[in-house]
Amino acid sequence: MTLLKATDLTAGYGPVTVLQQLDLEVQEGEFVVMLGANGAGKTTTMRAISGLISRHGHVEFEGVDITKASPDAIVRAGIAQVPQGRGTFPELSVEDNLYTGAFVRSGADSVRDDIARWLEVFPRLAERRHQRAGSLSGGEQQMLAIARALMSRPKLLLCDEPSLGLAPLITQELFAVLEGLHRDEGLSVLLVEQNANLAMHIASRVYLLETGRIVASGSAAELSADDSIRKAYLGF
Repeated sequence: MTLLKATDLTAGYGPVTVLQQLDLEVQEGEFVVMLGANGAGKTTTMRAISGLISRHGHVEFEGVDITKASPDAIVRAGIAQVPQGRGTFPELSVEDNLYTGAFVRSGADSVRDDIARWLEVFPRLAERRHQRAGSLSGGEQQMLAIARALMSRPKLLLCDEPSLGLAPLITQELFAVLEGLHRDEGLSVLLVEQNANLAMHIASRVYLLETGRIVASGSAAELSADDSIRKAYLGF
């Protein structure tokens, strides 16, 4: 089943157009990775899907047109985004940040159960549950950003550069959590990443983005086997 489908997606900032009639899909249960250099339009793609910037074209989620939907309606539909740069609420505690991620839900008991679950998955957050988010390390803030997004119980998780600025061990820990959720619970993921070598190991399918356009797509194995693509875009 097609979970997300974007057709002729065009978006930008003011007079500057970044995305040029981009087409992409995420099937239910897929782990899709989008790769590209800085300025290729990866973050703009995520923001356009989430309704955070002006967009044109057509976006469907579970067969329903969400092109003109507001960001909160998109979250309610089942899409949650982990933004580039974490985007936590620095003055709120870890626990309160998690509560904000559940704003679309009802049922206090189930929300508390999910908070307990993510604090177990990320034990460093459990140790700091009453600390201000702004006092956490970069890796801990990224853990919090992911956990907060998962608090909405999304059907599709958008992750924008989760490894940015993090130590390799923390990056591997975060990717292991995302891979486990995809493998064990069938969570669909659209991941933007510059660490191509790491991302390709967990991708069901890959899009390569250049100057706002998709220049190649296919399975990780297919793209890795193409020497010209591997050398030009994947860096290994």
